[in-house]
Amino acid sequence: MRRASGSLPGVETAASVSQAGLVRATHMSKFTILLGGDLIRTPLLDRQVAGTRVIAADAGIGHARMLGVMPELWVGDFDSVPANLPDDLAAVRRQVFPAEKDSTDGELAIAAALERGATSLVLAGAFGGKRADHAFLHLALSVRLAEAGIEVLLTSGAQEGIPLLRGRAGFDYPDGTLFSVLGFSDLSGLTVTGAKWPLNGVEIAFGSSLTISNEVKGRLEIALDSGHALLLAHPFPLPES
Repeated sequence: MRRASGSLPGVETAASVSQAGLVRATHMSKFTILLGGDLIRTPLLDRQVAGTRVIAADAGIGHARMLGVMPELWVGDFDSVPANLPDDLAAVRRQVFPAEKDSTDGELAIAAALERGATSLVLAGAFGGKRADHAFLHLALSVRLAEAGIEVLLTSGAQEGIPLLRGRAGFDYPDGTLFSVLGFSDLSGLTVTGAKWPLNGVEIAFGSSLTISNEVKGRLEIALDSGHALLLAHPFPLPES
């Protein structure tokens, strides 16, 4: 993905593949957080996590074997440890928290990455899973982190989310890519170009479905004057069941 402002250094998205090719530089300030939601392995996801430091949040360690990565830390209350975990993953250093705590395992894993100097995060397994409340938290937390200057990409392998900040951003998704703009507040001055249904400086009430289910048509650009929002794109749509 290429953004006109607020670029994601070290983070490749599906929007950037045709332009940027493989990411050649690795940044040890870039962390992948393995969360407990849905995740499928794709070549793009492999490139997104390549060279990153990895921290697992409780059940998220179950994704490590599929991705071929070894976490340096395993964080949580360990109430949802996957069965039949390989010995090498079971031996990962643990940071144990009580079950009754003020933060989710995912937020604690993110905090551990920030304590280690993370400036860029790939939240793998951020969508779906057994807990809708946790998935919603990941979306909202990503916006808060981005507004604090942390680069964030949420991914399930099939879908990816990018927080939208004030200003203008450009995305090189292929034509026909399904996307939505999710508002976490009233949105002011929202402009969407390079889309099947463009918008020009509109006001969007919190909870409106106006910005759900659009399609890329050209180079997608989104501008926002104020508000809290996230772009959710579907670069690798799964077959209908």
